[in-house]
Amino acid sequence: MSNLTDMEIFARVVSSGSMSAAGREMSLSPAVVSKRIRRLEEKLGTRLLQRTTRQIAMTEAGQGFYERVVAILASVEEAESFVSRGSAKARGNLRVAVPTSFGRLHIAPHLGRFLSENPDLAVNLDLSDDFVDIVGDGYDLAVRIAELSDSSLVARRLAPVHRILCASPEYLEKHGVPQSIEDLASNHVTLAATNQDPWRLAGPQGIETVRTQAPIKTNSNEVVRECLLEGVGIALRSTWDVGPELREGKLKILLPQYRASKDVGLYAVYPSRQFLPAKVRVFIDFLAKLYGSSPYWDAGLDDWLRLPSNAKAS
Repeated sequence: MSNLTDMEIFARVVSSGSMSAAGREMSLSPAVVSKRIRRLEEKLGTRLLQRTTRQIAMTEAGQGFYERVVAILASVEEAESFVSRGSAKARGNLRVAVPTSFGRLHIAPHLGRFLSENPDLAVNLDLSDDFVDIVGDGYDLAVRIAELSDSSLVARRLAPVHRILCASPEYLEKHGVPQSIEDLASNHVTLAATNQDPWRLAGPQGIETVRTQAPIKTNSNEVVRECLLEGVGIALRSTWDVGPELREGKLKILLPQYRASKDVGLYAVYPSRQFLPAKVRVFIDFLAKLYGSSPYWDAGLDDWLRLPSNAKAS
């Protein structure tokens, strides 16, 4: 049987991307880390890592081994937590991947309170709009805004996500208010990041698709948001992103009878395991309580949220 510490060293090398970084995290020299990896490979009779002067990459065997090692280490941590749960709080390092804008607006401002409630935890928060490989990239969990169907992962819905068509008063004064989906598609500037084009809108006639058209192409949702506020065009935005601007009148809701898919939600996603580590559980519980079925960012938008899908445009 392989040494559990060697497995942990291997997992740290993969998640950190180098032996020197793993060594720093575990207070070991790179030479010791390298020696323990070689010992593990010799015991298993296969190469787990391909080493070059610039990077380390997993072999096919290493990838499969890593996925199982992560689950084993999580189970060990959960077993330890179970025994001491009555007197000990969640502890260790929690690595979380979150969408860039959402993480900045709705997770970062609350981390201080979360850490004060869980002083034995440290949070490594990675902001990225890429669809990360939770297991392969070594995350404990990811927060995703999506329609989820991946049965290899476990997901907990944290909050609804409402996405609306909107524009600034300046844009509407110059270009007019679109009266229909056809008018929107043919006569208006429509803004979207490259990974959110086309739009799929649910309305009175079912699902309708709108391919956006604008003089600006970008992969950044934050660039789209800034262009929207500057009056460049119309955009499909989440209320968590533009709630304050809607309440202040800096943006106006358009064609309220059309909405993005109601199946899109805010989820906490983590690897499918029999045991959920205490550090993951407390973070998910914290977010679920913070947001809930009526998240704070929807405050003041009740009139729109109550509209039926076949409501008339105003």
